[in-house]
Amino acid sequence: MATDVVGLVPAAGLGSRLAPIPFSKELFPVGFEPHPQHGEPRPKPVSQYLLEHMQRAGAGQAYLILRKGKWDIPNYYGDGSQLNLPLAYLIMQRPYGCPYTLDQAYTFVRRQRVVFGFPDILFEPQDAFEQLLQRQEQTNADVVLGCFQVTHPHKWDMVETGEGGDVKTILHKPAASNLTYGWAIASWGPRFTEFMHQHLQQVEGQLHTSGKELSVGEVVQAAILNGLKVQSVYFDKGSCLDVGTPQDLQKAIHTLS
Repeated sequence: MATDVVGLVPAAGLGSRLAPIPFSKELFPVGFEPHPQHGEPRPKPVSQYLLEHMQRAGAGQAYLILRKGKWDIPNYYGDGSQLNLPLAYLIMQRPYGCPYTLDQAYTFVRRQRVVFGFPDILFEPQDAFEQLLQRQEQTNADVVLGCFQVTHPHKWDMVETGEGGDVKTILHKPAASNLTYGWAIASWGPRFTEFMHQHLQQVEGQLHTSGKELSVGEVVQAAILNGLKVQSVYFDKGSCLDVGTPQDLQKAIHTLS
């Protein structure tokens, strides 16, 4: 494992699109895996797929940022030894969207490379994070977005790129768009971590007044406007599925069961 790569997993959501369920949505069973002791199939929680991607990419540790009360997640994963991925848990403090959840780990990850994904999005290929890290090294980009072809632009942050894979614009869940690729995973370096930390402090007052929440894609777009280099990897033969809605969760269960 590479000690300079860490995983960031936002797990502070309320799971309102699937409510009511009797546990955190990150632990919803999707598919099966062999039991480590007797080999019989056992249910596999949806967030484990993301953690396994991070472990394969060489992450030395992953941080899961929780909302108070979601203690079933650390109770299930513990220290991460079952995944061969050391896990640590932080508590979300500021309710202004996913970037603020991630910023809770700022002190711990500010000098490291980050691999990031959403715990309720399943994606392929298996080496997706490795490809992002490789592109980051090749281009010296501050951020690399993993982009997938999606059929419902209004559910995704859509990505417009130029020659060489540079990301020009990110449109946050547009009502209509001619763009066909949305981003679902990312890797980034210390420069973006620092930018996000400072940017969130600057806009927090506006969000508090308006009651709006900020998305990670909107922070990346702000980084582009401030001169940070954002690259992309297009997974034309890959797939991604947001299982945070009943319809797509049913599709995932059918596919993996």
